[in-house]
Amino acid sequence: MYQWRKFEFFEEKAAGRGVPGEIASRVSCCSGGRGRVAVGCDDGTVGLLDRGFRLSYGFQAYASSVLFLQQLKQRNVLITVGDDDQPSSQSSAICLKVFDLDKVQEEGSSTTSPFCVQILRIFTKQFPQAKITSFVVLEEAPPILLIAIGLDNGFIYCIKGDIARERITRFMLQVEDGTSLPITGLGFRVEGQAHQLFAVTPSSITLFSLHDHPPRRQTLDQIGCETNAVAMSDRMDLIIGRPEAVYFYEIDGRGPCWAFDGEKKFVGWFRGYLLCIIEDQRSRKNTLNVYDLKNRLIAHSMPVGDVSHLVSEWGYIILIMSDKKILCIGEKDMESKLDMLFKKNLYTVAINLVQSQQADPASTAEVLRKYGDHLYGKQEYDEAMSQYIHTIGHLEPSYVIQKFLDAKRIYNLTNYLEKLHDRGLASKDHTTLLLNCYTKLKDVEKLNHFIKDEDGVGEIKFDVETAIRVCRAAGYHEHAMFVAKKAGRHELYLKILLEDLGRYDEALQYISSLEANQAGLTVKEYGKILVEHRPAETVEILLRLCTDGGDPMTRRGSNSMHLLMIPSPMDFVNIFVHSPKHLMEFLENYTKAVKDSPAQTEIHNTLLELYISKDLSFPSMSQENGFEEQNSKERKGKEVANGYKSGPREKGNLGKEDMIVAKDIVDRQRKGLALLKSAWTSEMDDPLYDVDLALIICNANAFKDGLLFLYEKLKLFKEVISCYKQAHDHEGLIACCKKLGDSSQGGDPSLWGDLLKYFSELGEDCSKEVKEVLTYIEKEDVLPPIVVLETLSKNPCLTLSVVKDYIARKLEQESKLIEEDRKSIDKYQDETELMKREIEDLKTNAKVFQLSKCTACTFTLDLPAVHFMCMHSFHLRCLGDNEKECPECAPEYRSVMEAKQKLEHNARDHDLFFRQLRGSKDGFSVVADYFSKGIVSKTAIPPENGR
Repeated sequence: MYQWRKFEFFEEKAAGRGVPGEIASRVSCCSGGRGRVAVGCDDGTVGLLDRGFRLSYGFQAYASSVLFLQQLKQRNVLITVGDDDQPSSQSSAICLKVFDLDKVQEEGSSTTSPFCVQILRIFTKQFPQAKITSFVVLEEAPPILLIAIGLDNGFIYCIKGDIARERITRFMLQVEDGTSLPITGLGFRVEGQAHQLFAVTPSSITLFSLHDHPPRRQTLDQIGCETNAVAMSDRMDLIIGRPEAVYFYEIDGRGPCWAFDGEKKFVGWFRGYLLCIIEDQRSRKNTLNVYDLKNRLIAHSMPVGDVSHLVSEWGYIILIMSDKKILCIGEKDMESKLDMLFKKNLYTVAINLVQSQQADPASTAEVLRKYGDHLYGKQEYDEAMSQYIHTIGHLEPSYVIQKFLDAKRIYNLTNYLEKLHDRGLASKDHTTLLLNCYTKLKDVEKLNHFIKDEDGVGEIKFDVETAIRVCRAAGYHEHAMFVAKKAGRHELYLKILLEDLGRYDEALQYISSLEANQAGLTVKEYGKILVEHRPAETVEILLRLCTDGGDPMTRRGSNSMHLLMIPSPMDFVNIFVHSPKHLMEFLENYTKAVKDSPAQTEIHNTLLELYISKDLSFPSMSQENGFEEQNSKERKGKEVANGYKSGPREKGNLGKEDMIVAKDIVDRQRKGLALLKSAWTSEMDDPLYDVDLALIICNANAFKDGLLFLYEKLKLFKEVISCYKQAHDHEGLIACCKKLGDSSQGGDPSLWGDLLKYFSELGEDCSKEVKEVLTYIEKEDVLPPIVVLETLSKNPCLTLSVVKDYIARKLEQESKLIEEDRKSIDKYQDETELMKREIEDLKTNAKVFQLSKCTACTFTLDLPAVHFMCMHSFHLRCLGDNEKECPECAPEYRSVMEAKQKLEHNARDHDLFFRQLRGSKDGFSVVADYFSKGIVSKTAIPPENGR
């Protein structure tokens, strides 16, 4: 037979106490609840005891005796059944009373009693009177109560409803038909809305389903028990105590059975413990046993006297003896119980104890740790590790790890670290340690299971970067790649492919499978390596990314959204830092595919720099030409460094290389010039590139054609001439001046003067060119002859014959002009002299008017007539209102006056004067014209200070 271990997990509390002296009669019933113990006596009084077993107050509930009572838990209400000893022919003396303990009424100066809210007769005509043997109350939703009263005739009277207001229903249950065995015990079981009632007799156990109408009866067993050997567990199972064993019953019949010898005087349930007061068959002495059924141990055992009542309150087991003594037993704290077990090395019992009593996880982990330490000290490492694993989440992992760092115990350490990762509590260091354990054990199967997690199903339970770093260091590149791919760490996946394995084609294929945004990020990071080893494929991927984003779905959106989603080619320029040739190829293909890129200015700037730069290097050229050519270049470098040249074979090779490089420069610059022109056509106001940057690039690389085009587009004609001057291209200079110096086409004729000055300072014989320049200077009348002579006199290589014909023609022209001017002077002098004589004549002599006809109407003049000094005569009627000026001469006079006023106004317009002066070929003629009209001399000078 199984021997139950005995422990002292309980201890006696408040020893020596007894029922207060105020309660003089025998205690017939008691009930705990709401921090008080209610006792009923055979003299009809009820007493309420506090925690110190002192009488709070007592009151007379019945005239004769109190049979049963129960305190409700949801309300401060006391339900009692007693005998009022007032029988009559119509009603029984047994009644049920409801006391509201919150409402205490004064009955004098010394005693108080609670308010009795209801008195209910139990026995009526429909419910015949019998002896009450058991009583139980079920609290439903307040104020509804369900009361079951067991009788000695085998019947159960049930009262349901609001007892205080007497809104109730009554019904009767019979345990067995045709028998009259007493009801020794009752117990309610509640499952949701279903209410069930256990009924116990000395020979049967019955279950009533009260939710059925009428209530359904079910016989669970043909054995029963006596009074006081019936209790309900916290799981609402019925407990029956018989001499041979203690039985548990559920709704479907008998459950577990525990064999304890001896007659069961009392059976109870306290905080998961089974309470039994057992009478020894030989010695007839009573023993209180507290059973921990889950852990199969006796938590407490002690001899007791004659017990009349068993009740629990305040966390204590309370025994009321027949002699009114009270025995109070309390459970020790968990720490005391565990210390007791640890001293006996009963770690398994301690673990079961804390788990059964639902202790906090930290306390449970502490017990497991101590058990693990105990096993570790006995060198039972596997068993110790199994305990440590249960502490994960509460015990610091380093405590366990440092115990198993020895190489001999690496398997245990691996197991612990695996569990740590399964719980999601592993740090980066734990992941590193676990992977190192796998690699040291060379356990590829476990490594696969840890890394791949059952073919990749589930979440990653470790730090990704740590796992990848350890796997790479140990040479498990495939595992590292798997983790990176599963975690979506594309950059780490590509890092392994490119840096560790050199699988460039696979890397390109993987990038192609990514979303456009992610693919762009990875190419930015690893593009240099890809361009170095797979330039053509990389350029192809970039073109796909930058033209349609690598995702056909982007084409379906609006143009603005489409442009925002597609990366710019300029984002990838830095990956071509060592491969400018492939950058040029990439940008060329892109410009062919996309005509309206937002970054077209930056793209054209970059292409111009690539096209025009002379020192562009091509790292890929050595790879394309093979190993021999690379060695040749290395030899060339060594020869130059040593200052000597080898045989003609090397010279031939070098010349061929130089020719290739020179041809490439020419081809690129040809493309550059074409780009300059195509990106700034005559229809465009602004170019598709940065003009200043283009000028700097062309100037730095001495790209003459580009400079000429840009200067011409910017109308910087003098800079165009300077380019030809620097190149000593005389024919180009003259041709350029013919094109840019034609005033009829909007050119600048002053360029011929600059060209003449250039030839005069050249210091060599350039007679042919000077003669041609003089032809256009003469044609455009750019410079006076004296300036031409002074300019050409600086060149000692030029003779007079160069300018002889030009001077002769100019002198002839000047002679003609002088002659014409002299004739004009004579004419103006004669006219002026004639005007002076007329004025003098008008001032000194009388004027005879001899006209006989009116100038206006040509009729014969008659009086009244008007004669003007201009020798015009008019009828007065023909003049109208204008009698002060001659109608014939007035328009001419008015135009002269307006011109005079305009001249005076122009004299004050300095801006106009200087514009004419700058725009004229001969500034002196402009000044002379102003003087000739008397404008300058008549300009009024404003007085100073307003005077």
